[in-house]
Amino acid sequence: MTLLNKLFNFTLYIASKYNIDESHNIMHSMNVLYYANKIFESEVTKSPYIKNQEKLIYVTSILHDMCDKKYMNEEEGIKNINEFLETDSFLTPDQLAISNQIMSTMSYSKVKKNGFPQLGDYQKAYNIVRESDLLTAYDFDRCLIYQMHANNDNYLDAFNNAEALFNNRVLKHNEDELFLLDYSKYESIVLHQQALDRIAFHKRMISKF
Repeated sequence: MTLLNKLFNFTLYIASKYNIDESHNIMHSMNVLYYANKIFESEVTKSPYIKNQEKLIYVTSILHDMCDKKYMNEEEGIKNINEFLETDSFLTPDQLAISNQIMSTMSYSKVKKNGFPQLGDYQKAYNIVRESDLLTAYDFDRCLIYQMHANNDNYLDAFNNAEALFNNRVLKHNEDELFLLDYSKYESIVLHQQALDRIAFHKRMISKF
């Protein structure tokens, strides 16, 4: 079984065990992996040393929400991830420790509260994973789905909550200088406009029906 097979099978298993809804399960993992690859390819020519961190970046991108405190105890989640990764020696011990640090410090709320951790040679790997996750946050429908699951909201209440979150957080990511890497800075502008278009679409549907 290939590495990706094992990683995505584990993601499905954890998502089922902890009732992680579709806003944070395997589709989200795939989307974060997509952006991680895009950013990595943009950065590796400028910083060739990250080539040796490519597996770490992709593994962490896929698994980062399998310890999300919204769904489980974070320490328990990281323990599950470590046991899984150690089984097949997916990462070196040093990289496993870095992966833990990335996953436990990359969330929007933790960055806003504590700033960026200092990870030395792995700082760029941290930013690649973190910014990949931030780019997926521009998916308005994903936020809407989470609101409907997390708060047992009806569609209208969930829309209002999601729109407020976008206005107060997501649409301010650039203003808050959360993107440091070139690909992310450019892509976030594109996604910002797409998010506004999606919000406008939902408003039109609400006004009609």
